[in-house]
Amino acid sequence: MRLSKFIVPTKKETPNDAVAASHILSLRAGLFRLLTSGVYSVLPLGLIVKNKVEKIIREEMNAIGGNEFLLPALSPNELWDETGRLEDFGDIIFRIKNRELVLAPTHEEVFTSIAKSYINSYKHLPQMWYQIQTKFRNEARPKSGVLRGRQFTMKDAYSFDATWEGLDKSYEQQDAAYRKIFGRCGLKFFSVTASSGAMGGSKSEEFMVESDAGEDLIAISEDGKYFSNIEVAESFIEKVGRKDSNLKYEEFHTPDIKSIEELAGFLGITDKSRLAKSRVFVLPAKAEGEKDKFILALVCGDDEVNETKMQKYFGANIRPGHPEELLAITGADAGSIGPIGLKNKDVEIVADFRLQDSDELVSGANKNDYHIKNIDFKRDVPGIKYQDLRVVREGELTIDKTSKIRITKAIEVGHIFKLGTKYSESLRAVFLDKDGKENPVIMGSYGIGVERVIASYIEQNHDENGIIWEGEIAPFGVLLINITTQNPEITKFCGELYGKLSADNFEVLYDDREDLRPGFKFKDADLIGIPVQGIVGEKNFRDGKIELKRRRTGERKLVDSKDVAVEIKNMMNAR
Repeated sequence: MRLSKFIVPTKKETPNDAVAASHILSLRAGLFRLLTSGVYSVLPLGLIVKNKVEKIIREEMNAIGGNEFLLPALSPNELWDETGRLEDFGDIIFRIKNRELVLAPTHEEVFTSIAKSYINSYKHLPQMWYQIQTKFRNEARPKSGVLRGRQFTMKDAYSFDATWEGLDKSYEQQDAAYRKIFGRCGLKFFSVTASSGAMGGSKSEEFMVESDAGEDLIAISEDGKYFSNIEVAESFIEKVGRKDSNLKYEEFHTPDIKSIEELAGFLGITDKSRLAKSRVFVLPAKAEGEKDKFILALVCGDDEVNETKMQKYFGANIRPGHPEELLAITGADAGSIGPIGLKNKDVEIVADFRLQDSDELVSGANKNDYHIKNIDFKRDVPGIKYQDLRVVREGELTIDKTSKIRITKAIEVGHIFKLGTKYSESLRAVFLDKDGKENPVIMGSYGIGVERVIASYIEQNHDENGIIWEGEIAPFGVLLINITTQNPEITKFCGELYGKLSADNFEVLYDDREDLRPGFKFKDADLIGIPVQGIVGEKNFRDGKIELKRRRTGERKLVDSKDVAVEIKNMMNAR
């Protein structure tokens, strides 16, 4: 490809509002162009990289028996209603006004509807289906370029099995394929246990790339044996325990005290572990005529309630109570709520394991500006339940107490789920087994964000000058730079060399642009980041030499013109 004919609109300036390295460099290097908030055009250089990522994905999906589909981006509301996800996704779904249609953020329902019409016998199972398709999500705050956009490309795959053992095998095949895909794409990645969220299902695993641009917080043990999304991470921490003082609880006045920090200051204490922090959650009724369910969650004052864990225990629809609801449910506003004297007696009370059977606790009195001290959960809160509710913190020990945990940011590039029968039961996708008995198809779901792979690669492979491409997803292998286009002899030589290298199966981008200074071309070369630069200038040409530069290391080498192909190959294979 001749750069004079190739649209690569490079920019010197850092784009407004771009903070993440991948966002800045993908715009400056001309891979993507912003159209409107969260929506990007893929430009020619970016499309080459995108196509290469998709090629790797297709090869590895096909290798495990995948059948490729291409499903509509539009799907009918009633399909989503049948699984309850129209409500679960809420405003994140783009809806077509005056039409009963949505722009699909994912395709579990559509694939299951196809399986329903095709799979009716155990003889049709197992199946592995996938597609690479545009998805739409109405992100409230799109940011970091293509890492969090409103329109993006996803590879989503679905397995269909007759048995749970079959699902295990399909899941393992996808897990292995994902590791090959991300390895071939040049990513340094790790996998973590994760929440299935609105997708539902049981076992869930995310493939992550550590990066300051990431929006996920990951708990990683220092010995590298434990990885988990902070949403589901667990750690070992001593329980608050009992003092067995048997003091009666009593109410006391706490004027204008609204936070745990203010309460600790008022009491003159630094240890907040016996200050029981309260949060009210609402689980909306599923059907007309049913009542909403209310839950009071309690954690130590120095902890935070993990809302994803609350979703795991009580349902994906659970939400924090609104300010006006708090007064109706508890009798008080936020900051004065606790487990004793609730206005609504039907509130379910659950506390973190760290508070199990603890006494001498302080919590809100369910009366504004008042708290209660000497609360004994074992004595004073009948029916209280205990779960792991807290957010893990930096420096805590792993569950087995063998290593400390550090918290880091990471980008999710892939996610695999064991869906089970959630969708097949809702949509009646069933098959007959060997005995003629009807069973729901057992499913798995497996997704990869294509643009996220590209952005994650850039996050891990760049310097102050630009992107550093290498490996299978590099848009080109060689950038041939003619820095003296005014010389017809050199221009002719470069044209012939470009042809020879291309004939030798090198992917070559030839910078034949005229009337540009060498310094401008060199800056563009480093910004675009092609692995090897072949630089042809007046002096070296007269000596029968070409300068080669390896982009990653900056290594430079003068080689004979006749040896250039061999030397390029050696430089590309260097580690």
